[in-house]
Amino acid sequence: MSMLTPPGMGGKYRITGNRYPRMRRPRNRRRIVLASIASVCALGVAGWGTLQLIDIFSGGTPARASSNHAQSKNCGKDAKARGSEKNEQRVAGSGKPVKLPEPDTIKVNVLNSTDRSGLAKTTADALKERGFKIGKVANAPKEFDKKVKNVGLLLGAPGEDGDARLKVLGTQLKDTDTRFDERKGDDVDFVIGDDYKKLAKEKDADAAMAALANPSPSASKSTCTD
Repeated sequence: MSMLTPPGMGGKYRITGNRYPRMRRPRNRRRIVLASIASVCALGVAGWGTLQLIDIFSGGTPARASSNHAQSKNCGKDAKARGSEKNEQRVAGSGKPVKLPEPDTIKVNVLNSTDRSGLAKTTADALKERGFKIGKVANAPKEFDKKVKNVGLLLGAPGEDGDARLKVLGTQLKDTDTRFDERKGDDVDFVIGDDYKKLAKEKDADAAMAALANPSPSASKSTCTD
């Protein structure tokens, strides 16, 4: 009986040959490969998370920190420039009441450049009701006849006084152009255009006059944050 024959077998079962029996399950190569790939992925994710934590606690990468520093410097320069601009506005007297001519000191010539008859007369009457002095009421001269397409054209003498008179008249209208000519008098012309229908509403004209008499400095916006 061979030494490999289990005890008590009585030699009934005999193991022959010079190879020992395999006592474990055969290896599965696919399972080994998948396990290796999973391990590599897990290590990669862990490494990426570690880098993110380091980036958060260290205040960002040097390039990002440099960009934030440059943006902060630019915001500081913008704030300084805005402060300088506000000071210039205060020095210039922006926001103080402006002395404007009263409507009854402004003589308006109402000239009709459209093909609607009687428009100059009705417009002159409306301006008179609002306190303006009325000069000539007639058709527009040839250089403007049928050539003014918007609400109208305001004409006056150059200089601060002429500009102020035109601005006061402009509060009664919307979408008008303003020009200066070589006239010597203090009257102004309102050349009625194709888009004209009527004067601005009185409440709108009063609001425009108030804004003209009490200008306020415009507020500048900034995208910089503290």
